Amino acid sequence: MILRPKKEPPLANTTIDHAFTATSLNSAASDPTFAGALSFMRRRFTKELAGVDVAVWGIPFDAATSNRPGTRFGPQAIRRASAIFDNDAQYPFNRELFAEMAVIDYGDCLFDYGNHQDTPAAIERQANVILDSGAFLLTLGGDHYVTWPLLKAHVAKHGPLALVQFDAHQDTWFDEERRIDHGSFVARAAREGIIDPDRSIQIGIRTHAPEDCGVNILYGHQVEEMSASDIASAIISHTRGAPAYLTFDIDCLDPAFAPGTGTPVSGGPSSAKILSVLQRLHQLDIRGADVVEVSPPYDHADITAIAGATVAMYMLGLHAERRAIAVSQG
Repeated sequence: MILRPKKEPPLANTTIDHAFTATSLNSAASDPTFAGALSFMRRRFTKELAGVDVAVWGIPFDAATSNRPGTRFGPQAIRRASAIFDNDAQYPFNRELFAEMAVIDYGDCLFDYGNHQDTPAAIERQANVILDSGAFLLTLGGDHYVTWPLLKAHVAKHGPLALVQFDAHQDTWFDEERRIDHGSFVARAAREGIIDPDRSIQIGIRTHAPEDCGVNILYGHQVEEMSASDIASAIISHTRGAPAYLTFDIDCLDPAFAPGTGTPVSGGPSSAKILSVLQRLHQLDIRGADVVEVSPPYDHADITAIAGATVAMYMLGLHAERRAIAVSQG
């Protein structure tokens, strides 16, 4: 009689709910795409920032919305959609993102939904905690107002930044200091020296506002006529190597590719074209980033959530490439 070693069952070395059961911040997940705890790309849910390279954070806020509400559900939807990403090398970066950098899901911002005037300070205060740890902060909105306190937190650490904004709207409407409005953060940031308008650029604009605040604009019709390579070159050339903050309003995309948003504007670029632009931005010195205005109540088949999750993954890919370049240069 020949004794053969018993084979391990196929699931012997796998776990479920990787967001809670991960033994390392660099470990791959084995959850099926249809099950498990839905953190962003299955990263560990934790408030522990020691040794963390990137913290993904949600801000479920939409009280500043001027048209259709619902972006308070954006972080949940983006996390859910991110489950489609497996743990192989991520396209188009051809690298296993989490083998090279420790990424966590820091959960959501805590604020009182009944006291909106206190929300900006709450966002800024909690963002400061993450940034003070040395982690790169990738934020999932929420409406575009949340970028205002996020910018203030990043500038407190890095100094004035170039703003790289993908959007259908300029967000340069002037308003009162205490007003909560998702259409005014760029004007405030320019007025208070938070951003450097001369090195800031907006891509995909398809509306008019009273002021441009000195920010360069690539309008929707220009984006339509330019190649992805030319758009990326224009961004890199205009920012001129300055530290930058990257904000992506999902309504930059045409409603055909992102119907689930509060203020959709027809005539925008495809997700394929803009993702191709993002892929080429590895030369940007990005100090922080966000994806905002995903509004699930108006989405269909998670089209917008998938676009938002993909944009966020590309932001992680860009950060991984910057880290790799820094290591190679010593």
